[in-house]
Amino acid sequence: MKAGLVVLCLGYVLSQFFRAFLAVLSVDLGRDIGATPEDLAFASGLWFLVFAAMQLPVGWALDRVGPRLTSTVLLLVGGAGGALIFAVASTPFHVALAMGLIGVGCSPILMASYFIFAREYPPARFATLAALMLGVGSVGNLVASYPTALAVELMGWRATMVTLALFSGVIAIGILFTVHDPKRVETDHKGSVLDLLKQPALWAILPLMLVAYAPSAATRGLWAGPYLSDIFALSTTQIGTATLIMGASMIAGTFAYGPLDRILGTRKWVIFGGNALGVVALTLLCLWIDNAVWLSVVLISVIGFTGASFPVIMAHGRAFVPPHLVGRGVTLLNLFGIGGVGLAQFVTGRVHAATVDISPSAPYTAIFGFFAISLAIGCVIYLFSRDSVD
Repeated sequence: MKAGLVVLCLGYVLSQFFRAFLAVLSVDLGRDIGATPEDLAFASGLWFLVFAAMQLPVGWALDRVGPRLTSTVLLLVGGAGGALIFAVASTPFHVALAMGLIGVGCSPILMASYFIFAREYPPARFATLAALMLGVGSVGNLVASYPTALAVELMGWRATMVTLALFSGVIAIGILFTVHDPKRVETDHKGSVLDLLKQPALWAILPLMLVAYAPSAATRGLWAGPYLSDIFALSTTQIGTATLIMGASMIAGTFAYGPLDRILGTRKWVIFGGNALGVVALTLLCLWIDNAVWLSVVLISVIGFTGASFPVIMAHGRAFVPPHLVGRGVTLLNLFGIGGVGLAQFVTGRVHAATVDISPSAPYTAIFGFFAISLAIGCVIYLFSRDSVD
């Protein structure tokens, strides 16, 4: 099982990479195939929405088929296939199509490992193990920054995507040979996602799950690139450096959140406190949108750090999921978390298009303002949740 988890972690490195690399390629794709920020927002949003939509069939497959075949087939067809389509893209539509297919390929990887954690390890360790997998896998976030910018400069973005397609195929085959499915839970209880939605304890958690990951993921995955280019005229490599700093802060935040629920004896207030600080950082970024490049990089890094509460929210919600619905439970939570990013990308793409003629800074003030307001609403609803520490 340990070898399988290592390979799944490598697969999750890919997943983190694919959700974040468009920020670095924004200048090159605009020059080579005429992709605008709105086109890339659509492509990024499609990745997240397809990924989110896949969580329902993935949850069923984890419970019925197991993580091994589910992850292998989807990553091989979607991840490797989508990367190859991206490599030969000649229009923004081809990029969007490729990103949607890559979203299919990445959709089972993290949940396969969470499924194994939920079945094979004590419940009290779930948040720590989930944060560890998320943190180590987030190396892909770092690779999608300066290293990718360097690779693109050395061999071009098309050759870079072919390399990623090959790597995706190798990881998929590795999963087939190293991951072992946990023993199935034998029970007379039947259930579905609708049974999970009947759990009142989840109602106050799901809205925050919908909005908590969106500011950091959308900023790191796309808007950091156009923002730093349009406002401060940074180059591709300079944007790569800035996003590398933000990516590192997201990893640090994941590791910081992981054990806090056990140390402090509460999940609710760890999650609420971190996301409330995220609202503050987003508000300050709106107020100081064009003040200084170093200040903007610091603030987007704080947004990345505080936005890393995903695994703790996952653990909070998983505490109210019955054992025979673990697969569908963790994927339902993931649907909200990833789907929220996809919806946010579609909304912010339209916001950018509607405000771009006002002033250079207006689109980004509006985008970060949208994130601040939606996250604040999620925090208020979350105050009504019931705490849990296994």
